[in-house]
Amino acid sequence: MAATNTTEKPDFETVWETLQEVAERQKETERMMKESTAEFNRRLGSYINLFGEVTEHMLAIDLCEKFRDLGLDFPRANPNVYVNDKVNNIFLEIDIMLENGDKAILVEVKTKLTTERIQKHIDRLEKMRAYANLRGDKRNFLGAVAGIVVTEEVRKYALDQGLYLIEPAGDTFNITPPNGIPREW
Repeated sequence: MAATNTTEKPDFETVWETLQEVAERQKETERMMKESTAEFNRRLGSYINLFGEVTEHMLAIDLCEKFRDLGLDFPRANPNVYVNDKVNNIFLEIDIMLENGDKAILVEVKTKLTTERIQKHIDRLEKMRAYANLRGDKRNFLGAVAGIVVTEEVRKYALDQGLYLIEPAGDTFNITPPNGIPREW
């Protein structure tokens, strides 16, 4: 007895329609995944920014007192200072700025401090000096960097650049003066 084939081959049009449906579903799935990824990244960025803001505010509370212990008296700690000088094309953001009549310390706060971030802060200090010169501000500007995670290499780099280094120490934080004389801008 001969076997008979009871399955029919689908016609080309049916196969084509099925492939088009699969392609449309794949596009929709990719679109949904992109939206989900974008939302996740947005939320993660918000949480990271919030963590940074909390760190800055916790630091600002005792920063003046800690610098006073080092012989530098600053009655004011101003968080989130912005310079937006469109005329001279000088734009910068300072996480915390300590001020008195003669000096100001610009503090950059990072969760993980790197040599690149330190260099960007040095560039920021140079921009601040240029902005101050344009305004007749004769104060000396000092730099400080704060980090929760600081490798020994980064620590040495910051101190060798003439910056104060702020690091966690138990329930509080320590400020290490730079190697040699603090750099002024």
